[in-house]
Amino acid sequence: MNMTHSFDALMQEFPMVAILRGIRKDEVVEHTRALIDAGFRLIEVPLNSPEPFVSIRLLQEAFGDQAVIGAGTVLTMGQLTELVATGAKLMVCPHTDPELIKAAKVAGLFAMPGFFTASEAFAALHAGADAVKLFPAEALPTINVVKALGAVIPADTWLCPVGGVTPENVADYLKVGARGFGLGSALYKKGQSVETTKANACAFMAAWKAYQA
Repeated sequence: MNMTHSFDALMQEFPMVAILRGIRKDEVVEHTRALIDAGFRLIEVPLNSPEPFVSIRLLQEAFGDQAVIGAGTVLTMGQLTELVATGAKLMVCPHTDPELIKAAKVAGLFAMPGFFTASEAFAALHAGADAVKLFPAEALPTINVVKALGAVIPADTWLCPVGGVTPENVADYLKVGARGFGLGSALYKKGQSVETTKANACAFMAAWKAYQA
């Protein structure tokens, strides 16, 4: 894949970011290969995983020409600097920090910060975010909150619920205005087999294709 492709193009192809929280460096390549084979093109290793920057470097070396690799749970400028040094191209964080978003964009990364209110979403977009992740989505009292937020957030925004997303509710979110997702434990749980990762990945791809049909 030509990595000059825009974030928009990658999300239009398949708008789901794989979150490999807790993965180890000795297993990260094998699990990611299964994800890429299933169609995933955006892969995130959260920084509260074991030796995350080692895993990110391994993925960048193995799949940097096939997928966008990055870090999640980025909280500080120091962590961003270390991420940039890996050559990875995606920064995901759980919160809205405009200065961190701006720094990521200056460094040439795609930025996907978290938000929970309309004010945070607009602050993130103003800072240059490529997508905004509604986190934690499972804390919302109803899925229709996404519809309410979508009524004020620009329609071309990659509004991505993260937390509690499953193959069974993907369509429900998309119907009320979600445009993409970050996938956590329903896709990958610490210690699971590569076969399970592959099966979960295929289930999410099937849900996306069914909605598109």
